[in-house]
Amino acid sequence: MISSQATTVKGPGSGKKLLSGARKIATSFAVILTTLLGLLVITFVIGRLVPADPVIAAIGDQADQVTYDRVYKEMGLDRPLYVQFGHYLADVVRLDFGQSHITKNTVSSDLARVFPATIELATLATLIGAGFGVPLGVISAVRKGTWVDHLGRVVGLLSYSTPIFWLGTIVILIFYAKFGLIPGGGRIDIYNEGLVEGPTGSLLLDSILAGEWEVFFSALHHVIAPALILGYAAMAYLSRMSRSFMLEQLRQEYILTARAKGLGQRAVVWRHAFRNIRVQLLTVVALAYCGLLDGTVLIETVFAWPGLGQYLTSALFFADMNAVLGSVLLIGMISIAINLLSDIVYRFIDPRTR
Repeated sequence: MISSQATTVKGPGSGKKLLSGARKIATSFAVILTTLLGLLVITFVIGRLVPADPVIAAIGDQADQVTYDRVYKEMGLDRPLYVQFGHYLADVVRLDFGQSHITKNTVSSDLARVFPATIELATLATLIGAGFGVPLGVISAVRKGTWVDHLGRVVGLLSYSTPIFWLGTIVILIFYAKFGLIPGGGRIDIYNEGLVEGPTGSLLLDSILAGEWEVFFSALHHVIAPALILGYAAMAYLSRMSRSFMLEQLRQEYILTARAKGLGQRAVVWRHAFRNIRVQLLTVVALAYCGLLDGTVLIETVFAWPGLGQYLTSALFFADMNAVLGSVLLIGMISIAINLLSDIVYRFIDPRTR
């Protein structure tokens, strides 16, 4: 009888929890769909407002008027805008971004070819930025007002005030042109091209899986300079945010209580204060990663890195709007996915968010 009563008491509560969880999932799903739809509208409008004629980009400026009119109709540009957007939306749902006028390949196949290189570069840069920026920010907060704190702030200020393309150019002039310590550009040495073709598209991971260590060190030699420059930019942002989060925690009462109980500095900082800023740090690391994905355009151009940034730059230069819109939409979708993934990870790091 007691068991039956417990069951009747527990049932409505668990039902409410399930209903609340379902509502949260439905709300998150609705927000994601709305964001994606807004992104689609923005990219479509940009594609129509950019002062570049897609017909001329496809057939050249030497074509006659008859050819121009035929291609104009084939592209559907003679239809109303809402009809064009409907076809655009249907194509995007099928991951069909049209054909690139530069490569003559589908934009989807081009993105599948170049995007792994950008992911590899941005991921390594984020690891460098977080690996140095977070400890630097924590130490600066713990030693506020000391020379360590001032040094960390100066390093961050230099990063904010230094244009990334200028820094990349200086690195090439010094370490490649003068000392020959880094390669001039590209992703791998010419004689190592095509030796490794793996499932991930990352030369570093695929060469390790294949046991091709010569290819691995060649790829590492090429990626380290642009990754360090991007990582330095991310490090400044992450160190500043880590310092701010840590200063707020160090002023809390539980920190004073822990110190009054005789806990050491390392335990107070890393076991107590740092644990309470992990969710905030996860947010800023995710934002930094998203920023690096669309911020690699300049650094990829400087280092001739065959990634999405260089592909997007070429598409803009030749008014290849299918490639431009596909690239922008891909970056937007990846950013949404990263933010969604960080929200999921929150629940495992901080039980209060469940």
